[in-house]
Amino acid sequence: MTDSRRLPAPVALGGAVAIGVMTAVQARVNGVLGVRVDNGIVAGFISFSVGLVVLISVIPLLPSARSGVVRLWRGIRTGDVPFWMLLGGACGALTVSTQGVTAGVLGVSLFTVGVVAGQTLHGLVLDRIGFGPAGVVAVTPGRVLGGLLALAAVAISLSGDVLATAPLWMLLLPFAAGVGIAWQAAANGRLAQRVQSPITATLMSFLAGTVALALAAGVSILFRGVPQAPPAEPWLYLGGLLGFAYILLGAFIVAHTGVLLMGLGSVLGQLAASVGIDLVWPAASGPAPWQIAAMVVVAVASVVVAVPRRRRRASR
Repeated sequence: MTDSRRLPAPVALGGAVAIGVMTAVQARVNGVLGVRVDNGIVAGFISFSVGLVVLISVIPLLPSARSGVVRLWRGIRTGDVPFWMLLGGACGALTVSTQGVTAGVLGVSLFTVGVVAGQTLHGLVLDRIGFGPAGVVAVTPGRVLGGLLALAAVAISLSGDVLATAPLWMLLLPFAAGVGIAWQAAANGRLAQRVQSPITATLMSFLAGTVALALAAGVSILFRGVPQAPPAEPWLYLGGLLGFAYILLGAFIVAHTGVLLMGLGSVLGQLAASVGIDLVWPAASGPAPWQIAAMVVVAVASVVVAVPRRRRRASR
């Protein structure tokens, strides 16, 4: 039996592609902001703070959002909302701070490949154990092959001169961010189900992320000194708005796609946007032209993983 409330597969995957496009654009915006203020963690804090301000401004205007906040508060007090559901934003904090530290140096393409590998492997695990709101999703040969292809893309992207021009820790951070994105999508999706409001789950994500980044930024400033003054260009503060949009969209559609499929559906959008960005706006240690082949491999991985989830049933 099919769930009449479930989004059609093309619509759900289209939402995932949109998430990917916004993620890639946000990565470059936050990467440039991190370079300009000379502190990627502070850049992440600024980005999350902008998104939080937008949410706090919007939620009072939406009756469903206000009801969701009431249910969230009651759930926290009664224990019906477990603590781990509130921590999705901590993983989001890792993502935006990683963008600020690495994307401005590595380029969005290499950043995306690392993120994709982390999303792929962790999404596969989370779906198998039923952590996401879609429940247990079987591990099929296509899904395993998709994960292997994503890892192959990482191997291609890290060959050539990349390891010589960027430190290893900077190359590993995007992978960690991908792991965090998969977990954040699952946690936010579960919270959205529990409080019956995706935008309320997004608010909680931004609250947790802003607190985590405020603490991390304070420690960073203590050890590294005061960052540069925030730049005047308004577009450098759009990362928070993009984060608000794609976290909200992800909290809504993850129940329709599963964690892995949503993550790899977003790869198509990330690839298209990140390759385009790096071609017209190269980064300091961006990929060589031949490494764009890695993007093609990851796109194939996305398709291979997505296909087994679609059941071709005869129309009645």
